[in-house]
Amino acid sequence: MAPQAGAGGMSEQEQKYAKIIQSGMESCVVKSIMAGGIGFALGGAFGLFVSSMSYDTPLTPQGQAIANLPVREQIRRGFKDMGSRSYSSAKNFALVGAVFSGTECCIEGLRAKSDLTNSVAAGCITGGILARNAGPQAALLGCGGFAAFSAAIDAYMRMPGDS
Repeated sequence: MAPQAGAGGMSEQEQKYAKIIQSGMESCVVKSIMAGGIGFALGGAFGLFVSSMSYDTPLTPQGQAIANLPVREQIRRGFKDMGSRSYSSAKNFALVGAVFSGTECCIEGLRAKSDLTNSVAAGCITGGILARNAGPQAALLGCGGFAAFSAAIDAYMRMPGDS
């Protein structure tokens, strides 16, 4: 006997799982985790690219010039440096993505609207949080800078398409 098909040709069990997945995707926690994960991946790729282009450590910790080391050791140290820079960049991108996404989702839930104000407020809060350790002036500058960047990106994303 075939299962009963409900809405969209899905069985009751499939509909139940679809509702669970949809409610999870609407959760601020899940959105933050996903943004952090994607930010980690993009930050790692960006960090790898940038670190592969620059090599600004001409001396070893012992003061010996890297150019005087054997080629194998130069390559090993270069890859180790690229890895640590990539990981650092990945962590930073993950933090920015998770904080911004979570903050914007919470503000959107509180205001019960999806508009430019949510992005600007989330940008301000995120920028302030990220710069808080450098003092109040830096936190204020981070708030304004990240809010302006968020407003510009969101305004661009909300522009009508060419269709």
